[in-house]
Amino acid sequence: MAGLRAYQSAARPPRPPARPEIARIGRVRALDYGGQGQPVLFIPSIINPPYVLDLAKENSLLRWLSGQGHRVILLDWGDPREDGHDLSVAGHVEQLLIPLIAQLGHDVVLAGYCLGGTMALSAAQLLQPRGLIMIAAPWNFTGYPDDSREKMGRLWQVEQAVAESLGLFPMEMLQSAFWQLAPEKTLEKYAAFGAMPPDSPAAHAFIALEDWANEGPPLTVAAARELLEDMFEKNAPGEGRWEVAGETIDLLNVRCPVLNVISTTDKIVPAATAPDIGQKLILEQGHVGMIVGRSAATRLWLPTSVWLSRLQHSC
Repeated sequence: MAGLRAYQSAARPPRPPARPEIARIGRVRALDYGGQGQPVLFIPSIINPPYVLDLAKENSLLRWLSGQGHRVILLDWGDPREDGHDLSVAGHVEQLLIPLIAQLGHDVVLAGYCLGGTMALSAAQLLQPRGLIMIAAPWNFTGYPDDSREKMGRLWQVEQAVAESLGLFPMEMLQSAFWQLAPEKTLEKYAAFGAMPPDSPAAHAFIALEDWANEGPPLTVAAARELLEDMFEKNAPGEGRWEVAGETIDLLNVRCPVLNVISTTDKIVPAATAPDIGQKLILEQGHVGMIVGRSAATRLWLPTSVWLSRLQHSC
C-alpha cells in the first residue's frame, strides 16, 4: 500500500513530443518515426495505448530501430468514442488496418505486439506483405491455463449487460481480469516500488510503465465480446474458425517471411499460446519487459534489427 500511495502521488515528466502523422483512416493514425529503407508498420494491441513501443526517449524500441536505419511507422488505434463504430477485433483489421496499409503501400513489413500481432497475422494472410514480425502474439488460446480462460469468459457474461448499456467496454473491466492472470506480480511490483528512491531512474521507469498499463480508451463492445468469448473461451483462431474480411485465417496461408518472438516467462501471453509459424526467437523476459526491460535492447531490439536488415537485403 505504501508503494501504491507513492505511485499515485509521484510527479509525471512530460511525454516525448508526438510524431508527425503520415496517414489516417478514421480514428486510426500512422505516426512517422523516420529512418530509411523498407517501411515497418508497428501494430500495438487495441487494449492499451501504443506508446509502450516508445516509452521514453532513452527507452524506445521505435526510436532505436529508426536510428539503426529502419523506416519505422507506428499505428495508433485512437479512441472508439471518436467515431462510435462498434467494430469487432476482425472489424478493426478489415475496416481500419487494411485500408491504412493500402495508404502506406503493400510492400510494408507488419510488426504486431500482443493482440496487435494476432491482428497483423490476419492482415498478412489477406495482403501478403513483405514480411511479418509477431511479438508475444496469442493464437492458440487453449495455451492459457483453464482457470484463466474461465475467468475471461465469465468476465464477458458478468459485464455484457453493463457494456451494452454503455455502448463501450471500459478498460477498467478488462484490466482487472488481466491482473488476475498473475495477481502476485501486481503485489510484488508495488512493494518493490515502495522501496525505491523516489528520484531514481528505476522509479521513473516504473511510473512511466504503470501509467501506460493503467491507461487506454475503452474497447468497443463487439471487440470485447470477440476477444473474451470467441478467442479466450472458444479459441476460434487456434481452431481455424476466426474469419476476417470473409476469409478464415489459416497459418498455412501466410507465405511471407515471419519472425515469431515468444517468451517462456510471459504470463500475459504464455509461450503455449503462440502460433507455430516462422523463425522463432525464444526469450525469457516478461510480456512488457521484453519491450522495455533492462535487457530488451540486446534480447529483442537487436535481433529484430538484424532480421529486418536481412529481409531488406534479400529483396
